[in-house]
Amino acid sequence: MELTQELVCVVDDDQSVRRGLRRLFKSASYNTEMFASAEDYLAREIHAGPICLVLDVRMPGLNGLDLQPVLESRGSWEQIVFITGHADVPNCRQAMKNGAVDFLLKPFDDTELIEAVARAFVRAGEALRQRVERRAARGMIDKLTPREFEVLRFVIVGMLNKQIASELKTAEKTIKVHRGRVMQKLGLNSVPDLVRLSQAAGILPAPQGIGPKSTIQSRRVG
Repeated sequence: MELTQELVCVVDDDQSVRRGLRRLFKSASYNTEMFASAEDYLAREIHAGPICLVLDVRMPGLNGLDLQPVLESRGSWEQIVFITGHADVPNCRQAMKNGAVDFLLKPFDDTELIEAVARAFVRAGEALRQRVERRAARGMIDKLTPREFEVLRFVIVGMLNKQIASELKTAEKTIKVHRGRVMQKLGLNSVPDLVRLSQAAGILPAPQGIGPKSTIQSRRVG
Protein backbone atom coordinates (compact mmCIF):
# COMPACT_ATOMS: atom_id res chain seq x y z
CA MET A 1 0.00 0.00 0.00
CA GLU A 2 1.25 3.50 -0.86
CA LEU A 3 1.92 5.75 2.12
CA THR A 4 -0.38 8.46 0.72
CA GLN A 5 -3.46 6.23 0.33
CA GLU A 6 -6.47 6.45 2.62
CA LEU A 7 -6.15 4.14 5.59
CA VAL A 8 -8.59 3.02 8.29
CA CYS A 9 -6.95 1.93 11.55
CA VAL A 10 -9.12 0.09 14.05
CA VAL A 11 -7.98 0.14 17.69
CA ASP A 12 -10.06 -2.19 19.86
CA ASP A 13 -9.04 -4.80 22.41
CA ASP A 14 -11.92 -7.08 21.37
CA GLN A 15 -10.70 -9.46 18.68
CA SER A 16 -14.23 -10.21 17.46
CA VAL A 17 -14.86 -6.51 16.91
CA ARG A 18 -11.61 -6.14 14.98
CA ARG A 19 -12.48 -9.16 12.86
CA GLY A 20 -15.93 -7.84 12.05
CA LEU A 21 -14.70 -4.36 11.21
CA ARG A 22 -12.00 -5.76 8.95
CA ARG A 23 -14.69 -7.51 6.92
CA LEU A 24 -16.86 -4.40 6.86
CA PHE A 25 -14.13 -2.06 5.66
CA LYS A 26 -12.88 -4.58 3.13
CA SER A 27 -16.37 -4.72 1.65
CA ALA A 28 -16.25 -0.92 1.37
CA SER A 29 -12.83 -1.12 -0.37
CA TYR A 30 -10.89 0.58 2.44
CA ASN A 31 -7.32 -0.30 3.31
CA THR A 32 -7.30 -1.34 6.97
CA GLU A 33 -4.93 -2.14 9.80
CA MET A 34 -5.92 -3.60 13.16
CA PHE A 35 -4.50 -2.88 16.61
CA ALA A 36 -5.36 -4.48 19.96
CA SER A 37 -4.26 -1.47 22.03
CA ALA A 38 -3.52 2.24 21.86
CA GLU A 39 0.11 1.47 22.66
CA ASP A 40 0.36 -0.83 19.64
CA TYR A 41 -1.02 1.92 17.44
CA LEU A 42 1.42 4.53 18.77
CA ALA A 43 4.30 2.19 17.91
CA ARG A 44 3.24 2.22 14.26
CA GLU A 45 5.09 4.37 11.75
CA ILE A 46 3.15 7.57 11.10
CA HIS A 47 1.05 7.29 7.94
CA ALA A 48 1.68 10.07 5.42
CA GLY A 49 -1.76 10.01 3.84
CA PRO A 50 -5.34 10.56 5.03
CA ILE A 51 -6.11 8.36 8.00
CA CYS A 52 -9.25 7.55 9.97
CA LEU A 53 -8.89 6.03 13.41
CA VAL A 54 -11.84 3.90 14.55
CA LEU A 55 -11.11 3.94 18.24
CA ASP A 56 -12.65 2.07 21.15
CA VAL A 57 -13.15 4.17 24.28
CA ARG A 58 -12.55 1.63 27.05
CA MET A 59 -9.42 -0.50 26.71
CA PRO A 60 -6.74 -1.81 29.08
CA GLY A 61 -3.80 0.53 29.39
CA LEU A 62 -4.16 3.79 27.48
CA ASN A 63 -7.84 4.22 26.66
CA GLY A 64 -9.26 5.87 23.56
CA LEU A 65 -10.04 9.20 25.20
CA ASP A 66 -6.50 9.43 26.58
CA LEU A 67 -5.02 8.59 23.17
CA GLN A 68 -6.78 11.52 21.51
CA PRO A 69 -4.68 14.29 23.15
CA VAL A 70 -1.50 12.22 22.73
CA LEU A 71 -2.05 12.17 18.97
CA GLU A 72 -2.77 15.88 18.96
CA SER A 73 0.40 16.65 20.91
CA ARG A 74 2.60 14.88 18.38
CA GLY A 75 1.04 16.79 15.49
CA SER A 76 -0.76 13.83 13.97
CA TRP A 77 -3.68 14.36 11.59
CA GLU A 78 -5.77 11.27 12.36
CA GLN A 79 -9.51 11.88 12.24
CA ILE A 80 -11.17 9.86 14.98
CA VAL A 81 -14.45 7.97 15.06
CA PHE A 82 -15.03 6.68 18.59
CA ILE A 83 -16.91 3.45 19.21
CA THR A 84 -18.05 2.30 22.63
CA GLY A 85 -20.27 -0.22 24.35
CA HIS A 86 -21.04 2.20 27.18
CA ALA A 87 -23.28 5.25 26.79
CA ASP A 88 -21.38 8.10 28.40
CA VAL A 89 -22.61 11.61 27.63
CA PRO A 90 -19.74 13.52 29.30
CA ASN A 91 -17.11 11.45 27.47
CA CYS A 92 -18.97 11.85 24.19
CA ARG A 93 -19.22 15.60 24.67
CA GLN A 94 -15.52 15.89 25.51
CA ALA A 95 -14.44 13.74 22.57
CA MET A 96 -16.49 15.81 20.13
CA LYS A 97 -15.20 19.03 21.66
CA ASN A 98 -11.67 17.76 21.08
CA GLY A 99 -12.38 17.21 17.40
CA ALA A 100 -13.73 13.67 17.02
CA VAL A 101 -15.76 13.08 13.86
CA ASP A 102 -18.37 10.92 15.59
CA PHE A 103 -19.09 8.90 18.73
CA LEU A 104 -20.99 5.68 18.02
CA LEU A 105 -22.57 3.31 20.53
CA LYS A 106 -22.15 -0.44 20.00
CA PRO A 107 -23.88 -2.19 18.40
CA PHE A 108 -23.90 0.47 15.68
CA ASP A 109 -25.34 0.35 12.19
CA ASP A 110 -22.72 -0.55 9.58
CA THR A 111 -23.93 2.19 7.26
CA GLU A 112 -23.64 4.75 10.05
CA LEU A 113 -20.02 3.78 10.64
CA ILE A 114 -19.12 3.82 6.94
CA GLU A 115 -20.67 7.28 6.60
CA ALA A 116 -18.71 8.51 9.61
CA VAL A 117 -15.48 7.18 8.10
CA ALA A 118 -16.25 8.92 4.81
CA ARG A 119 -16.68 12.22 6.69
CA ALA A 120 -13.41 11.57 8.48
CA PHE A 121 -11.56 11.26 5.19
CA VAL A 122 -13.02 14.53 3.94
CA ARG A 123 -11.62 16.19 7.08
CA ALA A 124 -8.32 14.34 6.80
CA GLY A 125 -7.85 15.46 3.21
CA GLU A 126 -8.47 19.07 4.17
CA ALA A 127 -6.07 18.83 7.12
CA LEU A 128 -3.33 17.45 4.88
CA ARG A 129 -3.95 20.16 2.27
CA GLN A 130 -3.62 22.85 4.92
CA ARG A 131 -0.44 21.26 6.24
CA VAL A 132 1.13 21.25 2.77
CA GLU A 133 0.14 24.89 2.24
CA ARG A 134 1.54 25.88 5.65
CA ARG A 135 4.83 24.11 4.99
CA ALA A 136 5.19 25.89 1.64
CA ALA A 137 4.32 29.28 3.16
CA ARG A 138 6.78 28.80 6.01
CA GLY A 139 9.49 27.88 3.53
CA MET A 140 8.98 31.25 1.85
CA ILE A 141 8.90 33.19 5.14
CA ASP A 142 12.16 31.54 6.21
CA LYS A 143 13.93 33.43 3.40
CA LEU A 144 13.61 36.64 5.42
CA THR A 145 16.19 38.05 7.81
CA PRO A 146 15.08 38.54 11.44
CA ARG A 147 14.66 42.29 10.83
CA GLU A 148 12.66 41.76 7.64
CA PHE A 149 10.45 39.32 9.47
CA GLU A 150 9.91 41.84 12.25
CA VAL A 151 8.85 44.46 9.71
CA LEU A 152 6.50 41.93 8.06
CA ARG A 153 4.64 41.44 11.33
CA PHE A 154 3.88 45.16 11.48
CA VAL A 155 2.97 45.44 7.82
CA ILE A 156 0.32 42.73 8.01
CA VAL A 157 -1.65 44.74 10.59
CA GLY A 158 -1.81 47.69 8.20
CA MET A 159 0.85 49.93 9.72
CA LEU A 160 2.54 52.55 7.53
CA ASN A 161 6.29 52.83 7.15
CA LYS A 162 6.34 55.90 9.39
CA GLN A 163 4.46 54.07 12.14
CA ILE A 164 6.71 51.02 11.91
CA ALA A 165 9.80 53.24 12.06
CA SER A 166 8.44 54.82 15.23
CA GLU A 167 7.82 51.40 16.80
CA LEU A 168 11.31 50.15 15.93
CA LYS A 169 13.06 53.46 16.62
CA THR A 170 14.66 53.65 13.19
CA ALA A 171 14.44 55.79 10.04
CA GLU A 172 11.41 55.60 7.80
CA LYS A 173 13.62 55.09 4.73
CA THR A 174 15.18 52.05 6.45
CA ILE A 175 11.75 50.51 6.93
CA LYS A 176 10.93 51.25 3.30
CA VAL A 177 14.03 49.29 2.23
CA HIS A 178 13.17 46.33 4.49
CA ARG A 179 9.58 46.35 3.31
CA GLY A 180 10.67 46.32 -0.31
CA ARG A 181 13.00 43.40 0.31
CA VAL A 182 10.23 41.47 2.04
CA MET A 183 7.94 41.82 -0.97
CA GLN A 184 10.75 41.04 -3.41
CA LYS A 185 11.96 37.91 -1.59
CA LEU A 186 8.42 36.59 -1.26
CA GLY A 187 7.48 37.46 -4.84
CA LEU A 188 4.43 39.45 -3.74
CA ASN A 189 2.91 42.64 -5.08
CA SER A 190 0.42 43.73 -2.43
CA VAL A 191 -0.19 43.81 1.31
CA PRO A 192 -3.31 41.60 1.02
CA ASP A 193 -1.13 38.94 -0.64
CA LEU A 194 1.35 39.28 2.24
CA VAL A 195 -1.44 38.91 4.78
CA ARG A 196 -2.73 35.74 3.11
CA LEU A 197 0.75 34.21 3.00
CA SER A 198 1.35 35.09 6.65
CA GLN A 199 -1.95 33.55 7.67
CA ALA A 200 -1.14 30.37 5.74
CA ALA A 201 2.22 30.20 7.53
CA GLY A 202 0.64 30.78 10.95
CA ILE A 203 2.44 34.08 11.53
CA LEU A 204 1.24 36.22 14.43
CA PRO A 205 1.00 40.00 13.81
CA ALA A 206 3.33 42.16 15.89
CA PRO A 207 1.74 43.87 18.89
CA GLN A 208 2.14 47.63 18.82
CA GLY A 209 4.41 49.19 21.38
CA ILE A 210 6.89 46.30 21.59
CA GLY A 211 9.86 48.60 21.05
CA PRO A 212 13.14 48.06 19.18
CA LYS A 213 14.74 45.74 21.73
CA SER A 214 11.99 43.14 21.75
CA THR A 215 12.88 39.59 20.82
CA ILE A 216 10.61 37.59 18.55
CA GLN A 217 10.64 34.13 20.06
CA SER A 218 9.00 32.32 17.18
CA ARG A 219 8.22 32.95 13.57
CA ARG A 220 5.07 30.91 13.62
CA VAL A 221 2.28 29.30 15.54
CA GLY A 222 1.00 25.75 15.19
